[in-house]
Amino acid sequence: MQHVALNNDVRMPILGFGVYQIPAEQTEQAVADALAAGYRLLDTAAAYGNEEAVGHAIRNSGIPRQELFVTTKLWVQDAPAQDNTRRALETSLAKLGLDYVDLYLMHQPYGDVYGQWRAMETASREGLAKAIGVANFYPDRLLDLILNNEITPQVNQIETHPFFQRNPDHDLMREHGVQHQAWGGFAEGKNDLFTHPVLSKIGEAHGKSAAQVVLRWLIQRDIVTIPKSVNPDRMAQNIDVFDFTLTDDQMSGIAALDTGATLFFDHHDPEMVAWLSNRRLDS
Repeated sequence: MQHVALNNDVRMPILGFGVYQIPAEQTEQAVADALAAGYRLLDTAAAYGNEEAVGHAIRNSGIPRQELFVTTKLWVQDAPAQDNTRRALETSLAKLGLDYVDLYLMHQPYGDVYGQWRAMETASREGLAKAIGVANFYPDRLLDLILNNEITPQVNQIETHPFFQRNPDHDLMREHGVQHQAWGGFAEGKNDLFTHPVLSKIGEAHGKSAAQVVLRWLIQRDIVTIPKSVNPDRMAQNIDVFDFTLTDDQMSGIAALDTGATLFFDHHDPEMVAWLSNRRLDS
């Protein structure tokens, strides 16, 4: 497995397994299958409602803790966010059955962002999170956080796929030492991604699927990716992307697919801001 070095020297696998939208009752088996297929990065969140199932799979796997890289995420917290953030992290650790997470992400750029971040900085210093970062931060919000806090986020997890490639975000993150991580790498199949003629033709040249081409494209951009599947055969296919390289022409062909717009939801849309900001999780 290829790794990236975060700005605090923590090593993170460049390809992992995400559990977003996997029902809790299916998550334990899905994670067990992913671990058996060779995945060592697991990505969950308090908001996904399946942290306990991820924890069960980890405990039953027999894999030494130090060989795993576990990510979970903090949901929007009210003031005093520093107290609430600590409780939320402790709740996630209890559900996962872990003493620490390898990466703790602020899931949304809303609520008492500064209070949340400072509590996460404290958790990092205490070893409860080996690395801390954010998700869904656009360049302006990310730079504001960097400039006005002590610890620069190690990671920013954002929607990234061939139809929304996030080049300005990517460049800013590189400049400031923040690792770009993709969610929605397959765009949930939108725009016929799995049968797209450009991606399929590139795949044919390498004996690979369009999905494998997308994962390879992300890896060659040094973007961490976390494909999701509940199918063991698909899991095995998704991790089998380290034996070929896309050419410059092929990378340029995929670059031409960029629309520069989200296929899901806009974090600048006032209605979406209100919905995300007002949503609270049952503890």
